[in-house]
Amino acid sequence: MRKSLFSFCLLLCFFAGFGQGQKLALLQYNGGGDWYANSTALGNLSAFCNEVLDADLQTDYATVELNSTDIFEYPFIHVTGHGNIVFNEAEIDNLKVYLNAGGFIHIDDNYGMDEYIRPILQSQFGDEFQLLSSEHPIFKAPYSFSEGLPKIHEHDNSAPEAWGVHIDGRLVLLYTYESDLGDGWEDPEVHNDPEAKREQALKMGANIIHYAFNGPLL
Repeated sequence: MRKSLFSFCLLLCFFAGFGQGQKLALLQYNGGGDWYANSTALGNLSAFCNEVLDADLQTDYATVELNSTDIFEYPFIHVTGHGNIVFNEAEIDNLKVYLNAGGFIHIDDNYGMDEYIRPILQSQFGDEFQLLSSEHPIFKAPYSFSEGLPKIHEHDNSAPEAWGVHIDGRLVLLYTYESDLGDGWEDPEVHNDPEAKREQALKMGANIIHYAFNGPLL
């Protein structure tokens, strides 16, 4: 009953219109990592999506915790940071209910999170946690990324990777690694990125939001 109710509420969010006055959400987690990093990112991404996707997202964002039913008010939750991240059993259970109910989680390693978050994802989702190819629909619309995930910051000079978990053929959890999209969404003066890099990051972010609200339909 609980899952069915949450599924219904989230479906109402999806079918009320693309971003109809909704907020994106940022996850506050335990473990000591700076979950609050990139404070201007989600606001800028929302504004960009309103401009290029004809969305109607609020440009402020909510802060949510996994152990709260508040997460079911938001179809899209963003996770970022540089350090340790910990989920307890109750939070994992709530996360899985959220994903099964139609929610979407985007985890963006801001450099330093991978050693903590990857083992969690591998242990909880097993073989369902897979590397996405450049042919995945999330790289196709509304902007085409023929080589897959763009690289915004160098870090270890490794190729960017997009990992995901699907439920019934729909991507519900996206983990972006060695890309640092969130930095590219920040105000220009924060990182002084070239405008072309920032535009790449925002366009990829628009693809993620488009997919999260509309699914794989192109």
